[in-house]
Amino acid sequence: MTDEPTPPTLNKLPSGIPDFDFIAQGGLPENRVTLLAGSVGSGKTVFGCQFLEAGVRDKNEGAVFVTFEESPQKIRQNMAGLGIDIPARERQGAWAFVDMTSTEALGEVQGTFDLGAFLPRIEYAIRKSDAKRMVVDSLGAIYAQFAHVRSVRQALHNFITTVGRLGVTVLLTAERQEKHGSVTLPGVEEFPVDAVLALRHAPEAGRRRRTVEILKMRGAAHHSGEFPFSVTAESRGITVVPLPAIELNQPTSSKRLSMGMEDLDTMFGGGIFKSSIMLVGGPTGTGKTLFSTHFLTADPDERAMLFAFEEGRDQLARNAKGWNLPLAGGLERGTLRIEACYPETATLETHLVRIKALLEQHRPSRVVFDSIAALARGNTSHAMRQFLVALVASCREQQITALLVANTRDLTGGGLVSESDIFSMTDVIVLLRYFEVAGELRHGLRVLKMRGSEKERFMREYRITGQGLELGDIVRDSDGNTFLP
Repeated sequence: MTDEPTPPTLNKLPSGIPDFDFIAQGGLPENRVTLLAGSVGSGKTVFGCQFLEAGVRDKNEGAVFVTFEESPQKIRQNMAGLGIDIPARERQGAWAFVDMTSTEALGEVQGTFDLGAFLPRIEYAIRKSDAKRMVVDSLGAIYAQFAHVRSVRQALHNFITTVGRLGVTVLLTAERQEKHGSVTLPGVEEFPVDAVLALRHAPEAGRRRRTVEILKMRGAAHHSGEFPFSVTAESRGITVVPLPAIELNQPTSSKRLSMGMEDLDTMFGGGIFKSSIMLVGGPTGTGKTLFSTHFLTADPDERAMLFAFEEGRDQLARNAKGWNLPLAGGLERGTLRIEACYPETATLETHLVRIKALLEQHRPSRVVFDSIAALARGNTSHAMRQFLVALVASCREQQITALLVANTRDLTGGGLVSESDIFSMTDVIVLLRYFEVAGELRHGLRVLKMRGSEKERFMREYRITGQGLELGDIVRDSDGNTFLP
């Protein structure tokens, strides 16, 4: 009895799209054809150009771009804004356009339209540039040349079969009108290709959100589901955010850090663990920003960072000076960095990509996000939860101790905003609240949660002074019993 031969393993080619290869578990099928379908503005051309640029830049491979819609000059201009210098690649002889946008290029069609008529030009461009990657953008421009859907399918089958023999990895783009359902307009191209990717740019809670999904990849594993992505000049195009596929394998630490107040450290059993994720919540006026400023300035030798979404840098520095906290000193030394912007200036995915890039650049030990409630404005709870999962995972991976500021809906500290999204992700939860004694409104602080450590169970009174936040005694009722409302 002879053993049956082992089927060959499908090789994958790195796409060059940040974090896409993670969800694709290696990249696109090498020397095969992938269909990239998406609506207008979803990023198909950007994806294709990044794919080609990665081959030239990282592997010294040639690239061919076959365009049926936009002129090469327009593509050159658009990609320049994302930092992809196509003319430089053309001068190197590593990038070639096959321009099929003009009537002359398409030619006069008599009888049955044949995509194979374009192959000599394509083959010449591949040989000239020694290409290993090719993009065909977009098939939708030639649909009108076919009288029947059956003709489209047959022509595409012949075209894809022939192109697949040219020894290049091919990315075909096509238009789609619906968010879900048929992948492309005629609903036929997804069948003869080896992989299908769907880009979506659908409205969600009053703003558009871009996602990518791998619908099919023959003979290879991949992560399923929709993954958000952003398109920015800073990241030189598309960056995928692999939220649903994030793994729980981040490092932990037993080292304790000071919160900048000795009495508060005592409430935490000696300080919080390094790489912890802390949530401080409370209604307006309870000192959440003051609390986070103590945290940021606790150790002048540590690098720290503040992402502010409600107050500007100058206002934060002025307030810290009023509390006699050395925020300005950290800014002058460069150990502390403040990034302030309104959350409405970008999507959550774009904010996340920017935050991760700045964290990698500054390398802080401590970071504050003030506040997550501001980021939640105008976004669905699902999108916000995905954002928080990725944000927390990024901080843990870089072993950053993070403090997230949140608002509560009432003065006694109840109704923490986004509590269903953030409670289970955090290691430490601190609640700042108001309480009333004999008609006087006072401040109380309680540690609700602390993973892996003892903590003080009781609420303590605190005051906001010219020296910052000062902790007082355990709060008791009129009978002297500990106050546990």
